[in-house]
Amino acid sequence: MSVVPHAVVELRGVSKVYPATAKGGLPVVAIDDVSLTIEAGDVYGIIGYSGAGKSTLVRLVNALELSTSGQILVNGTSITGLSERELRPVRAGIGMIFQQFNLLNSRTVAANVAYPLEVARVPKAERTARVAELLEFVGLGDKAKAYPDQLSGGQKQRVGIARALATSPSILLADEATSALDPETTHEVLTLLKRINQEFGVTIIVITHEMDVIQTIATKVAVMDQGRVIERGDVFDVFSNPQHAASARFVSTVVKGVPSAAELETLQARHAGRIVTLTFRDEAVDQTAVFGELTRAQVAFEVVYGGIHEIQGRPFGHLTLSLLADDAVVDSALTRIRTLTTVTEVR
Repeated sequence: MSVVPHAVVELRGVSKVYPATAKGGLPVVAIDDVSLTIEAGDVYGIIGYSGAGKSTLVRLVNALELSTSGQILVNGTSITGLSERELRPVRAGIGMIFQQFNLLNSRTVAANVAYPLEVARVPKAERTARVAELLEFVGLGDKAKAYPDQLSGGQKQRVGIARALATSPSILLADEATSALDPETTHEVLTLLKRINQEFGVTIIVITHEMDVIQTIATKVAVMDQGRVIERGDVFDVFSNPQHAASARFVSTVVKGVPSAAELETLQARHAGRIVTLTFRDEAVDQTAVFGELTRAQVAFEVVYGGIHEIQGRPFGHLTLSLLADDAVVDSALTRIRTLTTVTEVR
């Protein structure tokens, strides 16, 4: 589904400060002067280590938490200072998926999905049709009469997703939605979320501490640290050229970069050649051309570290090579290769 880009969520200088919990203690700054724009159709990843403020941030978007200062706009409506009654229609347009599923164990799968429609006083016939449609969409059409304790973790999360979609929201908030799932089930859930974004045009905000989740599903990413957004942008740009140390640490969990000092020591002990790292970014760098230069120069080479990944369909990565030939021959080959890509020589 094609979506015309426009801001669906805007945070302008938003802070959230909790008062001190003990006498003489200091207030806790959970969100510190954050400005962020999320456009229609985005799958926007917000990543950070535990305590970075990402879950607080998402709770500000649907006003489950109230900001201390700044302005928050959802679909052009400023939600800052709205009453509970005024917030209801805003929240109706925002679906929420939770890490621990938050299903009602006393209700069947169908009744769990129907719950937000009951709250919205949707007529029974319309509720029944909508629930059936959603359960088929998430692949649980045969589980309507089952109860949550009869389901696997992945099935429970699919019920949670169906429930979040019940009122046809334009925004879906996924707070650590895959953290309790195994890798295979995580992949299935992320594939489902991608379908929701592409087929329904729903804007998805993904809160996670897992960079591979961002790599799989997100189009844009913001990195949080100590309540601040320290880096943001297109996922490919942040992955391929992180500007902040915390961002680089996250990226390194998915994309191996230049070997660390300890790893380099191991490589040097194992390989007699000169150790260099080559950077491959997008189709601009042809690996065949690079390796062709080494072959023509009769430089023996071996890939000893790193790898190439696809991020949003674009290749990026680092390959560390051991090069074995006379120094003058290697130097000449590297001079030509530097016209093709970045070369980092570590020995």
